Amino acid sequence: MEKTIGLYLHVPFCKSKCPYCDFYSFVPDDSTMDAYTDALCRSLLAWKDRLPETVADTLYLGGGTPSLLGAKRLQAVLTAARQTFVTDGAEVTLEANPADDLDEVFATFAACGGKRISMGLQAGDDHTLQALGRRHSLHDAERAAKAVFDAGIKRLSLDMMLAVEGQTAANVRQTAAYIHTLGAEHASAYLLKIEPGTPFAARTLSLPDEDEAADLYLTAVDALASHGFAQYEISNFAKNGAVSRHNLKYWNSEPYLGLGPAAHSFIDGKRFAYPRSIAAFMDGGEPTAEAPDTATFAENSPEEYALLRLRLTDGLTETDFAARFGRSIPTAWRDRAARLPKSLVTVDSDGIRLTPEGFLVSNAIFAQIFP
Repeated sequence: MEKTIGLYLHVPFCKSKCPYCDFYSFVPDDSTMDAYTDALCRSLLAWKDRLPETVADTLYLGGGTPSLLGAKRLQAVLTAARQTFVTDGAEVTLEANPADDLDEVFATFAACGGKRISMGLQAGDDHTLQALGRRHSLHDAERAAKAVFDAGIKRLSLDMMLAVEGQTAANVRQTAAYIHTLGAEHASAYLLKIEPGTPFAARTLSLPDEDEAADLYLTAVDALASHGFAQYEISNFAKNGAVSRHNLKYWNSEPYLGLGPAAHSFIDGKRFAYPRSIAAFMDGGEPTAEAPDTATFAENSPEEYALLRLRLTDGLTETDFAARFGRSIPTAWRDRAARLPKSLVTVDSDGIRLTPEGFLVSNAIFAQIFP
């Protein structure tokens, strides 16, 4: 019997590194991209031998900037993915940077069955884009969004960043409106986090404090809703049901296979990841089990499942919990959640779910429900 998974391919290439980014990526040359494309195709074939009865109904090419592969390399990777795992009708997503010339890449992507483009817009004004070290302007974003639809790709997702230096509620509302104007059906809103070792970590930045950041997040939730984007996860919003099926696999604890340096997987109830080394991956290096973290629960446990599901606006439902574990949500979890403020958590016959205000303090809530 076939098993269905999500497939993630990591492309660790960028033309330049954003000052807030700590993802595994670097500036490549053509020979490196050629060799990496070959390595990804070999890895797909090798994993198909290991998982012969497995198919993928979602494929997500993330990074980095996977569109930097260019049309020819992208076609090779997508062809290999379809010959191994990816089914007809699969949701196939490509991340791209709006600063680049993308017409040929998008046309090839669409011809190979591509369905979604995800781009890091980040802000709806050029001043904030410059402060974030982004390569693109608003004009570039408009041109890139047009290229998406001209290629026949129907679904566009745009990111926005919150709690940026100097950001106001008006800026957030402007960005939400701009995402709507560009024709996106999906939006992601992330609070800026200063990661150690990044250029931003070495600077003295005047960032919004915790309360101000919370207000900006709630403004984004409200502003996106006013343009028809319904929140379905802490950081994700969609119009017309255009949720990311691939990302939902993560929060629903469904299996997924990640290939490439720093790519993570969850297969047969086990989590593992490739090292952050392109050389090791191209040499055929194996992924290793994720290091145990005393702050998290056992792999595939009810607690781990609950933690992930509570990132969704649907929350932890009785129906889904019973289908997975053959029993009701533990009474102790319900009782602890019910003692928390109703402005943060809703507990009813359907299950347990967090409000937008609750999402802002989700870690503290989880510590109360799952001590």
